Order: sequence, then structure tokens, then C-alpha cells
Amino acid sequence: MALQVGDKAPVFEGKDQNGDSISLNDFAGKKVVLYFYPKDNTPGCTAQACNIRDNFAQYQSAGYVVLGISSDSEKSHQKFIEKHQLPFSLIADTDKSIHEQYGTWIEKQMYGRKYMGTARWTFVIDENGVIEKVIDKVKTKDHTAQIFA
Repeated sequence: MALQVGDKAPVFEGKDQNGDSISLNDFAGKKVVLYFYPKDNTPGCTAQACNIRDNFAQYQSAGYVVLGISSDSEKSHQKFIEKHQLPFSLIADTDKSIHEQYGTWIEKQMYGRKYMGTARWTFVIDENGVIEKVIDKVKTKDHTAQIFA
């Protein structure tokens, strides 16, 4: 079953772009924007990450921690962050365990072919670890406006 507003956000643990362990518990008492995206350095994912970067002051002034998650490696995340000067951490979920917890590893279809992939979903989590908002139809170039709407 998909996570919904009012659900407790699953506590995850993963490695960020520097290989450091990062957990949802690290941000207890803080608001978190947790966004799942398919792949580093692809057009839609780059547009989304850069939209968040360009509006990062708005997230900071609202007290949000921003975390991106994809199944890419730490090294891929490092290159993505460096190339686009991203001011937030990216979590490497190479075993898809966090995707599984959040229900974002789903069957997709393109050109009639079915395959498993990442659902581009964003979860806004409050200071108590409760999901405040789920965005399952992400507008990559206008994502910040969706989050703050």
C-alpha cells in the first residue's frame, strides 16, 4: 500500500554522496523534503534538482532539509552534485531498500515494454516524522512551487 498523508514516514538509512551514513532519524525535529528521482544527469532529473537548487534559500528559510534519493551510486551522485552545484545531499539507494520502504520502486511501461523503475515522488515530512504531503505528479521545472503550494 502506498504511503499517504498522515502516515509515519518509514525510518531509512543509506549512504550519501560522500559515503557517510544518513538516516531519517538524523533529522528528528526538522522538516524534511524527501524526493525520489530516476537517474542522475538525465534531463528531467537535472531540471528537478536545479529547480530545488535555484530556490534553496526558500527551503532553508522555511526550515526544510532536502534529500534526494535514487538508485545511482555514491560516485554518480558526487559527479551530479559537482556538475550542478547542488547544495543538498543525495542518497545512493543501490539496493533499492529505501525505495521499497516508500513504495517508489514500481513497474513502469515505455513503448509497450514493462520494467521496474523509480517513481518520481516527493514526500514532505514534518518535525514529528509524519508525512504532510505526497507529490506523485512532479513538475520537474516547477517542483518548488508544488512543494510550497
